[in-house]
Amino acid sequence: MAEGYLTTHVLDTALGVPAAGLTIELFRLAAGSRDLVVRMVTNDDGRTDAPILPKADFATGTYELVFHAGAYLDRTGVPAESPRFLNEIPIRFGISDPGAHYHVPLLLSPFGFSTYRGS
Repeated sequence: MAEGYLTTHVLDTALGVPAAGLTIELFRLAAGSRDLVVRMVTNDDGRTDAPILPKADFATGTYELVFHAGAYLDRTGVPAESPRFLNEIPIRFGISDPGAHYHVPLLLSPFGFSTYRGS
């Protein structure tokens, strides 16, 4: 069994607060398919209550996290555009070490975002 796991943390840099209530989906990409693994929602700290990909389900491969930023921005009162500049933010990444903790945070504002491999 793998010992690694996957987590995230979403911070709203425009408001200076964790992004609570933001929906996140994780997909596994393989052989031309894109399969939904899990859908979660961030808590009051901008994190999920459990790892997105816990040790029991952790495997090497290519994944995509999709952050549903548009719905979150709508709820926080950011004036809506049609279409919104940032709606769904996909981040594709690879997991190569089955024993590592992969942390993929998102720093979000209405007109920009950044991410990195955290710890």
